[in-house]
Amino acid sequence: MNNMIVSYAPHIKDKITTSRIMLDVIIALIPAFIASVWIFGPRAALVTAVCVITCVFSEWAFQKATKRTVTIGDLSACITGILLAFNLPVGIPLWQAIFGSAVAIVFVKQLFGGIGKNFANPAITARVVMFMAFPITMTTWVQIPDSVTSATPLALMKRGELEALPEMLNMFIGTRGGCLGETSAVALLIGGVYLIIRRVITWHTPVAFIATVFLLTAISGRQPMYHLFAGGLILGAIFMATDYPTTPQTSKGRIIFGIGCGVFTVLIRLFGSYPEGVSFAILLMNMVVPHINRLTMTKALGGAKS
Repeated sequence: MNNMIVSYAPHIKDKITTSRIMLDVIIALIPAFIASVWIFGPRAALVTAVCVITCVFSEWAFQKATKRTVTIGDLSACITGILLAFNLPVGIPLWQAIFGSAVAIVFVKQLFGGIGKNFANPAITARVVMFMAFPITMTTWVQIPDSVTSATPLALMKRGELEALPEMLNMFIGTRGGCLGETSAVALLIGGVYLIIRRVITWHTPVAFIATVFLLTAISGRQPMYHLFAGGLILGAIFMATDYPTTPQTSKGRIIFGIGCGVFTVLIRLFGSYPEGVSFAILLMNMVVPHINRLTMTKALGGAKS
Protein backbone atom coordinates (compact mmCIF):
# COMPACT_ATOMS: atom_id res chain seq x y z
CA MET A 1 0.00 0.00 0.00
CA ASN A 2 2.91 2.36 0.65
CA ASN A 3 3.83 2.23 -3.05
CA MET A 4 0.44 3.42 -4.26
CA ILE A 5 0.42 6.79 -6.00
CA VAL A 6 -2.80 8.73 -6.38
CA SER A 7 -2.82 11.58 -8.87
CA TYR A 8 -4.45 14.92 -8.24
CA ALA A 9 -8.22 15.35 -8.68
CA PRO A 10 -10.38 15.23 -10.66
CA HIS A 11 -10.46 11.47 -11.13
CA ILE A 12 -12.34 10.90 -14.34
CA LYS A 13 -13.20 7.51 -15.78
CA ASP A 14 -14.33 7.50 -19.39
CA LYS A 15 -14.90 4.96 -22.13
CA ILE A 16 -12.97 7.12 -24.61
CA THR A 17 -9.71 5.45 -25.63
CA THR A 18 -6.95 6.34 -28.04
CA SER A 19 -8.11 3.68 -30.49
CA ARG A 20 -11.69 5.01 -30.28
CA ILE A 21 -10.52 8.53 -31.11
CA MET A 22 -8.34 7.28 -33.95
CA LEU A 23 -11.23 5.23 -35.33
CA ASP A 24 -13.36 8.37 -35.40
CA VAL A 25 -10.64 10.17 -37.37
CA ILE A 26 -10.47 7.28 -39.85
CA ILE A 27 -14.25 7.41 -40.26
CA ALA A 28 -14.02 11.16 -40.86
CA LEU A 29 -11.42 10.59 -43.59
CA ILE A 30 -13.56 8.07 -45.50
CA PRO A 31 -15.50 10.69 -47.54
CA ALA A 32 -12.23 12.25 -48.74
CA PHE A 33 -10.84 8.78 -49.56
CA ILE A 34 -13.92 7.93 -51.62
CA ALA A 35 -13.68 11.28 -53.38
CA SER A 36 -9.99 10.70 -54.17
CA VAL A 37 -10.72 7.36 -55.82
CA TRP A 38 -13.61 8.89 -57.77
CA ILE A 39 -11.49 11.84 -58.94
CA PHE A 40 -8.09 10.21 -59.53
CA GLY A 41 -8.96 6.56 -60.11
CA PRO A 42 -7.96 3.32 -58.36
CA ARG A 43 -4.32 4.32 -57.99
CA ALA A 44 -5.41 6.68 -55.21
CA ALA A 45 -6.49 3.62 -53.24
CA LEU A 46 -3.18 1.90 -54.04
CA VAL A 47 -1.07 4.85 -52.82
CA THR A 48 -3.14 5.07 -49.64
CA ALA A 49 -2.84 1.34 -48.99
CA VAL A 50 0.93 1.41 -49.51
CA CYS A 51 1.35 4.30 -47.07
CA VAL A 52 -0.87 2.72 -44.41
CA ILE A 53 0.77 -0.72 -44.67
CA THR A 54 4.27 0.82 -44.54
CA CYS A 55 3.41 2.98 -41.53
CA VAL A 56 1.93 0.07 -39.58
CA PHE A 57 4.82 -2.24 -40.47
CA SER A 58 7.43 0.43 -39.63
CA GLU A 59 5.88 0.98 -36.20
CA TRP A 60 5.66 -2.76 -35.51
CA ALA A 61 9.22 -3.44 -36.71
CA PHE A 62 10.74 -0.53 -34.77
CA GLN A 63 8.98 -1.46 -31.54
CA LYS A 64 9.95 -5.11 -31.93
CA ALA A 65 13.57 -4.19 -32.64
CA THR A 66 13.76 -1.87 -29.63
CA LYS A 67 11.79 -4.28 -27.38
CA ARG A 68 9.01 -1.77 -26.78
CA THR A 69 5.33 -2.51 -26.41
CA VAL A 70 3.74 -2.88 -29.83
CA THR A 71 1.05 -0.21 -30.19
CA ILE A 72 -0.21 -0.66 -33.73
CA GLY A 73 -3.62 -1.49 -32.28
CA ASP A 74 -4.20 2.17 -31.35
CA LEU A 75 -4.63 2.92 -35.10
CA SER A 76 -2.45 6.05 -34.97
CA ALA A 77 -0.04 4.63 -37.56
CA CYS A 78 -2.99 4.02 -39.89
CA ILE A 79 -3.98 7.67 -39.66
CA THR A 80 -0.41 8.80 -40.34
CA GLY A 81 -0.40 6.64 -43.47
CA ILE A 82 -3.74 7.99 -44.69
CA LEU A 83 -2.79 11.62 -44.08
CA LEU A 84 0.59 11.24 -45.76
CA ALA A 85 -1.06 9.61 -48.78
CA PHE A 86 -3.58 12.44 -48.92
CA ASN A 87 -0.65 14.87 -49.19
CA LEU A 88 0.94 13.10 -52.16
CA PRO A 89 0.29 13.35 -55.91
CA VAL A 90 -1.54 10.27 -57.13
CA GLY A 91 1.30 9.53 -59.58
CA ILE A 92 4.01 9.39 -56.89
CA PRO A 93 6.36 6.40 -57.33
CA LEU A 94 5.40 3.81 -54.74
CA TRP A 95 8.95 3.45 -53.42
CA GLN A 96 8.93 7.16 -52.57
CA ALA A 97 5.62 6.73 -50.73
CA ILE A 98 7.23 3.88 -48.77
CA PHE A 99 10.23 6.08 -47.96
CA GLY A 100 8.03 8.91 -46.72
CA SER A 101 5.91 6.58 -44.59
CA ALA A 102 8.99 5.13 -42.91
CA VAL A 103 10.34 8.63 -42.22
CA ALA A 104 7.03 9.66 -40.63
CA ILE A 105 6.88 6.70 -38.26
CA VAL A 106 10.52 5.99 -37.43
CA PHE A 107 12.19 9.40 -37.47
CA VAL A 108 9.34 11.70 -36.45
CA LYS A 109 7.21 9.52 -34.20
CA GLN A 110 9.08 6.58 -32.70
CA LEU A 111 12.52 8.13 -32.19
CA PHE A 112 10.84 10.78 -30.05
CA GLY A 113 9.08 8.21 -27.89
CA GLY A 114 5.97 7.23 -29.81
CA ILE A 115 2.43 8.51 -29.82
CA GLY A 116 1.92 11.73 -27.88
CA LYS A 117 5.63 12.55 -27.71
CA ASN A 118 6.38 13.71 -31.25
CA PHE A 119 7.25 17.42 -31.55
CA ALA A 120 5.63 17.79 -34.99
CA ASN A 121 2.95 16.13 -37.05
CA PRO A 122 4.56 13.00 -38.60
CA ALA A 123 2.64 13.15 -41.89
CA ILE A 124 3.42 16.83 -42.44
CA THR A 125 7.09 16.43 -41.59
CA ALA A 126 7.40 13.45 -43.93
CA ARG A 127 5.72 15.43 -46.71
CA VAL A 128 8.18 18.30 -46.28
CA VAL A 129 11.11 15.84 -46.32
CA MET A 130 9.73 14.24 -49.49
CA PHE A 131 9.26 17.62 -51.13
CA MET A 132 12.91 18.45 -50.46
CA ALA A 133 14.12 15.01 -51.56
CA PHE A 134 11.84 14.48 -54.59
CA PRO A 135 10.81 17.95 -55.82
CA ILE A 136 9.91 16.82 -59.33
CA THR A 137 7.65 13.89 -58.52
CA MET A 138 6.10 15.76 -55.59
CA THR A 139 4.97 18.55 -57.93
CA THR A 140 3.99 16.50 -60.99
CA TRP A 141 0.23 16.36 -61.41
CA VAL A 142 -1.53 13.81 -63.59
CA GLN A 143 -4.26 14.85 -65.98
CA ILE A 144 -7.68 14.67 -64.35
CA PRO A 145 -10.47 13.23 -66.52
CA ASP A 146 -12.75 15.94 -67.95
CA SER A 147 -10.50 18.67 -66.52
CA VAL A 148 -9.03 21.48 -68.62
CA THR A 149 -5.69 21.42 -66.84
CA SER A 150 -3.49 19.24 -64.67
CA ALA A 151 -1.91 22.20 -62.86
CA THR A 152 -3.05 23.08 -59.36
CA PRO A 153 -5.12 26.25 -58.84
CA LEU A 154 -2.39 27.66 -56.59
CA ALA A 155 0.19 27.16 -59.34
CA LEU A 156 -2.11 28.86 -61.84
CA MET A 157 -2.61 31.84 -59.52
CA LYS A 158 1.13 32.00 -58.87
CA ARG A 159 1.71 32.28 -62.64
CA GLY A 160 -1.11 34.79 -63.07
CA GLU A 161 -3.14 32.44 -65.27
CA LEU A 162 -6.46 33.33 -63.66
CA GLU A 163 -8.47 32.54 -66.78
CA ALA A 164 -7.40 28.89 -66.51
CA LEU A 165 -8.74 28.46 -62.96
CA PRO A 166 -11.40 25.75 -62.55
CA GLU A 167 -15.02 26.65 -61.89
CA MET A 168 -15.80 27.25 -58.24
CA LEU A 169 -18.12 24.22 -58.21
CA ASN A 170 -15.22 22.04 -59.37
CA MET A 171 -13.09 23.52 -56.60
CA PHE A 172 -15.71 22.61 -54.03
CA ILE A 173 -16.34 19.10 -55.35
CA GLY A 174 -12.67 18.41 -56.01
CA THR A 175 -12.29 17.87 -59.76
CA ARG A 176 -9.06 19.85 -60.00
CA GLY A 177 -5.33 19.33 -59.82
CA GLY A 178 -3.81 18.59 -56.44
CA CYS A 179 -2.76 15.91 -54.00
CA LEU A 180 -5.09 12.95 -53.87
CA GLY A 181 -6.83 13.71 -50.57
CA GLU A 182 -6.91 17.50 -50.53
CA THR A 183 -9.05 18.44 -53.52
CA SER A 184 -12.62 17.67 -52.37
CA ALA A 185 -13.57 20.46 -49.97
CA VAL A 186 -17.06 19.07 -49.43
CA ALA A 187 -15.75 15.63 -48.42
CA LEU A 188 -13.23 17.14 -45.99
CA LEU A 189 -15.84 19.44 -44.45
CA ILE A 190 -18.18 16.49 -43.89
CA GLY A 191 -15.36 14.76 -42.03
CA GLY A 192 -14.64 17.91 -40.02
CA VAL A 193 -18.25 18.28 -38.92
CA TYR A 194 -18.26 14.63 -37.84
CA LEU A 195 -15.15 15.16 -35.68
CA ILE A 196 -16.62 18.24 -34.03
CA ILE A 197 -19.91 16.46 -33.31
CA ARG A 198 -17.99 13.55 -31.84
CA ARG A 199 -15.90 16.04 -29.83
CA VAL A 200 -12.68 14.63 -31.19
CA ILE A 201 -11.59 18.14 -32.18
CA THR A 202 -12.79 21.64 -31.35
CA TRP A 203 -13.63 24.39 -33.82
CA HIS A 204 -10.97 26.81 -32.61
CA THR A 205 -7.93 25.90 -34.74
CA PRO A 206 -9.72 25.02 -38.03
CA VAL A 207 -11.91 28.12 -37.98
CA ALA A 208 -9.06 30.45 -36.98
CA PHE A 209 -6.77 28.94 -39.63
CA ILE A 210 -9.26 29.06 -42.51
CA ALA A 211 -10.68 32.48 -41.54
CA THR A 212 -7.19 34.01 -41.36
CA VAL A 213 -6.28 32.78 -44.84
CA PHE A 214 -9.59 34.05 -46.23
CA LEU A 215 -9.30 37.45 -44.56
CA LEU A 216 -5.69 38.12 -45.53
CA THR A 217 -6.14 37.06 -49.16
CA ALA A 218 -9.34 39.12 -49.37
CA ILE A 219 -7.54 42.20 -48.03
CA SER A 220 -4.74 41.69 -50.57
CA GLY A 221 -7.22 41.14 -53.41
CA ARG A 222 -5.90 37.65 -54.21
CA GLN A 223 -8.90 35.42 -55.01
CA PRO A 224 -9.87 34.53 -51.42
CA MET A 225 -12.41 31.83 -52.35
CA TYR A 226 -9.83 30.03 -54.47
CA HIS A 227 -7.27 30.23 -51.67
CA LEU A 228 -9.92 28.78 -49.38
CA PHE A 229 -10.54 25.67 -51.46
CA ALA A 230 -7.16 25.35 -53.20
CA GLY A 231 -4.20 23.37 -51.92
CA GLY A 232 -4.26 21.58 -48.61
CA LEU A 233 -5.83 24.31 -46.47
CA ILE A 234 -8.99 22.46 -45.41
CA LEU A 235 -7.21 19.11 -45.06
CA GLY A 236 -4.47 20.70 -42.98
CA ALA A 237 -6.76 22.86 -40.85
CA ILE A 238 -9.13 20.03 -39.90
CA PHE A 239 -6.98 16.92 -39.77
CA MET A 240 -3.37 17.97 -39.18
CA ALA A 241 -3.34 21.27 -37.32
CA THR A 242 -5.57 19.59 -34.71
CA ASP A 243 -3.14 16.76 -33.96
CA TYR A 244 -3.31 16.33 -30.16
CA PRO A 245 0.45 16.23 -29.29
CA THR A 246 1.35 19.15 -31.55
CA THR A 247 -1.50 21.59 -30.92
CA PRO A 248 -2.01 23.90 -27.90
CA GLN A 249 -3.97 22.65 -24.91
CA THR A 250 -6.14 25.72 -24.33
CA SER A 251 -8.91 27.20 -26.47
CA LYS A 252 -7.14 30.56 -26.60
CA GLY A 253 -3.92 28.83 -27.56
CA ARG A 254 -5.64 26.93 -30.36
CA ILE A 255 -6.99 30.15 -31.81
CA ILE A 256 -3.52 31.73 -31.67
CA PHE A 257 -2.09 28.59 -33.26
CA GLY A 258 -4.67 28.69 -36.07
CA ILE A 259 -4.07 32.38 -36.75
CA GLY A 260 -0.32 31.77 -36.89
CA CYS A 261 -0.79 28.90 -39.34
CA GLY A 262 -2.98 31.12 -41.50
CA VAL A 263 -0.50 34.00 -41.51
CA PHE A 264 2.44 31.78 -42.49
CA THR A 265 0.35 30.05 -45.16
CA VAL A 266 -0.57 33.35 -46.81
CA LEU A 267 2.97 34.71 -46.60
CA ILE A 268 4.39 31.61 -48.29
CA ARG A 269 1.64 31.44 -50.90
CA LEU A 270 1.86 35.10 -51.88
CA PHE A 271 5.53 35.88 -51.45
CA GLY A 272 7.38 32.55 -51.42
CA SER A 273 8.74 30.61 -54.37
CA TYR A 274 6.48 27.65 -53.56
CA PRO A 275 2.76 28.12 -54.32
CA GLU A 276 1.58 26.12 -51.26
CA GLY A 277 2.36 26.91 -47.65
CA VAL A 278 0.07 24.85 -45.41
CA SER A 279 2.55 22.10 -44.49
CA PHE A 280 5.37 24.54 -43.80
CA ALA A 281 3.05 26.78 -41.78
CA ILE A 282 1.81 23.98 -39.53
CA LEU A 283 5.33 22.64 -39.04
CA LEU A 284 6.62 26.09 -38.06
CA MET A 285 3.76 26.61 -35.60
CA ASN A 286 4.29 23.12 -34.13
CA MET A 287 7.66 24.36 -32.91
CA VAL A 288 6.16 27.17 -30.84
CA VAL A 289 3.33 25.16 -29.26
CA PRO A 290 5.17 24.81 -25.89
CA HIS A 291 5.48 28.59 -25.71
CA ILE A 292 1.81 29.09 -26.62
CA ASN A 293 0.83 26.62 -23.91
CA ARG A 294 2.93 28.43 -21.33
CA LEU A 295 1.50 31.84 -22.22
CA THR A 296 -2.15 30.77 -22.36
CA MET A 297 -2.37 28.20 -19.56
CA THR A 298 -4.75 29.41 -16.87
CA LYS A 299 -3.75 29.42 -13.22
CA ALA A 300 -5.65 27.10 -10.89
CA LEU A 301 -7.94 28.87 -8.43
CA GLY A 302 -5.84 29.75 -5.40
CA GLY A 303 -2.68 28.50 -7.07
CA ALA A 304 0.61 30.37 -7.20
CA LYS A 305 2.08 31.74 -10.39
CA SER A 306 4.51 29.35 -12.08
